This record gives sequence, C-alpha cells and structure tokens, in this order.
Amino acid sequence: MKKEKQNNKLKIIPLGGLESIGMNITAFEYDDSIIVVDCGLSFPEDDMFGIDLVIPDVTYLKENLDRVKGFFITHGHEDHIGALPYVLREVNVPIYGTKLTMGIIDHKLKEHDLIGKVKRKVVKYGQHINVGCFRVEFIKTNHSIQDAAALAIYSPAGTVVHTGDFKVDYTPVFGDTIDLQRFGELGKKGVLALMCDSTNAERPGFTMSEKTVGKALESIFEDHKNNRIIVATFASNVDRVQQIINQAYKFDRKVVVEGRSMVNIIATATELGYISIPDHTLIDIEHLKNYPAEKTVLITTGSQGESMAALSRMANGTHRKVTIKPNDTIVLSSNPIPGNEKAVSKVINELSRKGAEVIFQDVHVSGHACQEDIKLIYSLVHPKYALPVHGEYKHRKAQASIAQELGIPKDNIFLINSGDVLELDEESAKVNGKVQVGDVMVDGLGVGDVGNIVLRDRHILAEEGIIIVVMTLDGGSGQLLAGPDIVSRGFVYVRGSESLMDEAQNVLNDTMDHLMDKGVTDWGKIKQEIKDALGGFVWKETKRRPMIIPIIMEV
Repeated sequence: MKKEKQNNKLKIIPLGGLESIGMNITAFEYDDSIIVVDCGLSFPEDDMFGIDLVIPDVTYLKENLDRVKGFFITHGHEDHIGALPYVLREVNVPIYGTKLTMGIIDHKLKEHDLIGKVKRKVVKYGQHINVGCFRVEFIKTNHSIQDAAALAIYSPAGTVVHTGDFKVDYTPVFGDTIDLQRFGELGKKGVLALMCDSTNAERPGFTMSEKTVGKALESIFEDHKNNRIIVATFASNVDRVQQIINQAYKFDRKVVVEGRSMVNIIATATELGYISIPDHTLIDIEHLKNYPAEKTVLITTGSQGESMAALSRMANGTHRKVTIKPNDTIVLSSNPIPGNEKAVSKVINELSRKGAEVIFQDVHVSGHACQEDIKLIYSLVHPKYALPVHGEYKHRKAQASIAQELGIPKDNIFLINSGDVLELDEESAKVNGKVQVGDVMVDGLGVGDVGNIVLRDRHILAEEGIIIVVMTLDGGSGQLLAGPDIVSRGFVYVRGSESLMDEAQNVLNDTMDHLMDKGVTDWGKIKQEIKDALGGFVWKETKRRPMIIPIIMEV
C-alpha cells in the first residue's frame, strides 16, 4: 500500500518587527523543527516612562523549546541582536552568524555573563547549516554595518529568501559587493517566498554608495582646515568610521573615539580586521589637550539626539572632557530615525547656540534599499509569494505596490502582522491562526516586571500626581487617634493652594466623622470611602484625577 504523502506546510511566524522599525524576530516552522531569524530590541516610546528598552514576547518559543534549533542572525544591529541576552536565558539554543556579527554578539554576552553558556557558530558566506528539517545558507549583502547577510532558508515545502537589512552597493568601502549572482541562481531554481527589507520602499531611485560619503567628508575636511571637527554617527557603521579616519589621516589629524558603544564596536572591528587604523592616529581623550584643536577629529555617538550620548552631553555642557567652542565644526553623519527628529533638532540648536557650525546635509547615505534596488532583487529572485518585512505598515504597503507592479498577483502578497501564522507551500498560502506576541519591557534589571498596569500608574503619576492620606486608628476600639493628614506630590504646589488643601482636609474630616459615627472599622471600607470622597472633591475643584493612597496605622 502506497504511503500517503504528508501535506506539511511551512509556517512563517513573525514574533515582532512588522509594525515598526525595530524588534525584528521571525520563527520558521516545519514539522518538528523551528528556526528563528534575528532577535532584536526596540527603544521605548515617549509614553513608556522609565523603560530602557523593549524586547519581544517569546512565549511561543518557550512553549516549543524542544523544537527550536537555533537563532540565525542577519547582521549586528541592535534591532536584530539586542534582545539575545534576555531571550537566551529562556531559549538557550545555538546562534549562527557571520564573523563581525558574532564578535558584537560575544561582547553583549560577556556583559551579561552568558558567554560560556551559549553555543555560537561563526558562518562564512556560501556555507549551509543543516538543522532539523531546515538548511540555511548565508548570502553576502551590503548594509550600513559590515558582514550583513541574506538567508536562503530551504525547507521541504520550498525555499524562502530573507534579505535581512540590505542595500546594493557596487563600490563598498570594505569587502565585496552584494552577491547578486547567488540571488539570480536561487531565482532560477525557484523561490517560494521573498521576505524583503521595506525601510526605504517609499523612496524612488537607487540607494547611494557608502563611498559617496567619503567624498563629502573630504570636502568638509578641505574647507575646515582651521577648525576642530567633531563627527557624530552610528557606532555600528564601521565603514563610515573608516572613512572619517582615512580623511583624518590624510589631513594629518589625530582621532579621538568617544561614546561607550563606539569604543566597543571599533575595538571589536579592529580586532577582527574590519577596520584599519594607521599607527599613531588614534589618541586617548586624555591627550586631546596636547594637540592644537585644528589637528584633531572626534568621532562620537549621539547622532540621534539621545540624551545620554556623548554629543548631547557636549551640547548641553555636561561632558567631562569636551567643551564646544565657537571654532568647532560638527558633522551629523546620519538621518534622524522616525520619532527622533525633535531630539536631533534640539541638539543642533544647542550646538549652534554655542557658536559651532553644524553640518547635517549630504553626509549620510542610507543602509537600506530604495525602490530600484528592491525591484532588482525581485527580478532576480522571482518569488511566488511576497512578504514585505522590516518597516511600519506604510513602508511594507509601498513594497507590496512594487511587487504588484512587477507582476506578482495581489493574492500572493501578504502584509501580515506580528503573531500571524502564515502557512504556505507550492499550492497555496494563507494566514491560519495567531500566536502570543507583544512587548516585554526592560526597566533597569527588571525584565517584564513592568507591564501595562504599572505603566498606567506611571502615566497617572506623571500627569496627575499623587495624594497620600495617613491616619492612626486604635487597635481595640477602631477609633481615630491621629490624622487624617494629607501629603501630596506632583499634584499642586501646596504653598500656593492653601485654601484648596484646607477644604480637602475638611472633606476628609467629615468623611472620617461620618464613618466613626456609623462604627465602621473595616479598613477596606474606610480606604474606599476616603478615595471616593477625596477623589470626587479634587475632580470637582481641579478637573484632575491624582492617585490617592490611604495609609492606615494601628496602635
């Protein structure tokens, strides 16, 4: 009797990264095997008071731990690797990545004391890794960090190509250009689905080569021979740092690297041979004072206006080693990430106020593919299904339009959300079910202990303030011995609002008299009555709803 062919489909389950730029993590599942591509964090929204970073909810991976075979990492940016130290504590499976990517991950794992506890494998381009039902191949791409890779994921249901974050750079600063030939070969063999970076899908044309920044930097150095130059850029953009160092060397300037993440990544990149710094070019920040200002260049973090980064501290005068002077030229070699525009313009204003010249035009190129680059990849890969990834909805929608323009039927283009389970094979593809996803907030050392309820409380505290009512009751008779006294913070300035506080005190006294007369001794009831009476009064007088906390002591 002929054995029935198992109708197994490939499942693609994004656990994050499809509603915003950040927190990229996708599970691929076939039969009893799961592999995970990337494991990133995102930075907190403005309304997440006190939250340091946000990581994905990996409940689905924890529930299926025995089937998870490994993390495959496309490149070393925070939105693709930042959550690893937190997630690996619960999902400890091997990590696969290219050399520089793994170097940066190792640094993170050391900081979190996990280095000896996690299996790691450095993968070369063209190498295939077999795990469970899957085979994964790493393909060379270009991006704003070295060693970025696309992945060809081979499963019994077909091949999926995941571009990772990429651009097409025909003249990269370091290493080879993107392996377009391999994309074409895969396309000829047949690709089930393409998951392509959507970040710049709204932008027409081609993405400029990183080399063009070198030319812009050269003219800045040429025109500012009598100024100190400070360049702020992304720490991870090793090629950008290399080009700044090249110009500094050419114009006989010493270079200081400032900002913790910048120092870490340059150390890792130098050690692994991804950046070459001429001897005697780098100096310690302590020795800055030994050289004339016009013979120095500072490379610093803070191009996004982050309040704790080196450039922001220089701008607001709190940096211990560097004071901005009117003869300084400051180059912002990055574009504001959506949402950071306000912070960046604040820093530019502060720097300009100190008399420095700030240059932020034409000294940055993106690390992401624009429309023509995206068309090129689609034309080479010829996927049956298109799954735009990495971007807000509008970016993914823009890529969907490109895919349709190139002849992919509308029904074969999927704009899915985090948590959707897309089941696909050669015959069909459809969303079938959902898994638990969400934001896990990291605050200090606490992971996930701040949820929506705590955030809601922080909102109230931030917007309305707090009133604490303290009183002492007799243990035996339940009679009021002292209080009720009112303490408030962030509600009104007490000295300017004596009459309001006096009236509030009267409301409390009346409430307590009423409760004592009725012989109420239940603490819960007393607290509720105080909250209701005081809350009602405060709302009527001020239209505010502060948090009210009654505290009862017993003697």
